[in-house]
Amino acid sequence: MRYQGRLQDWNDDKGFGFVTPNGGGERAFVHIKAFDQRGQRPSNGALISYAVRKDERNRLNATAVRLADTAGARGRKTPASRGRSATPGRHARHLPRIALGLSALLSLAACGWLEWIPAWSALVIVSLSLVALLLYALDKAAAQQGRRRTPENTLHLVSLLGGWPGALMAQGLFHHKHRKRSFQVAFWLTVLIHCAVLYLLASGRFTRVH
Repeated sequence: MRYQGRLQDWNDDKGFGFVTPNGGGERAFVHIKAFDQRGQRPSNGALISYAVRKDERNRLNATAVRLADTAGARGRKTPASRGRSATPGRHARHLPRIALGLSALLSLAACGWLEWIPAWSALVIVSLSLVALLLYALDKAAAQQGRRRTPENTLHLVSLLGGWPGALMAQGLFHHKHRKRSFQVAFWLTVLIHCAVLYLLASGRFTRVH
């Protein structure tokens, strides 16, 4: 027997949440692996259809989960979503991350070539940006397949050490980690700290030359 209900308490990073059937009833646990459409990412409040089974602890689990009326859901906006679209956080999600990250990477590489910043720092930035791209790609794949994720602290550390242009590009390329407010706050903090360190390095180099 199949049911319809809406996702609740959905944690996109961990890939699980709960569903309560329409009309009431016991809610069931939902894991990303239970979705038939592996290429699509559900969101909190999404309407789904599903079957149920009980696990070894007699808890309800949703199986054979499908997103219901996905085309209609994309085309309609609720009053709440219309209100959210006007918030600054919503606009931040639509930053041209790929273009910004690529521009930053090329600019910093040029600064290293012109010796405005130490050449080794430019090499570190380019290398760690490639590492960041790989880590984000692996984490995105793990999220879709329900596998073990890359710790957020690791992603932030790579950004802090200089890989933030690659991380910025990866967020745009893979549509990953750009909607989580807490992650974005920490990410942009790593960008500011790294840029401040680069400024100090460039200032010291300029002072020694002159």
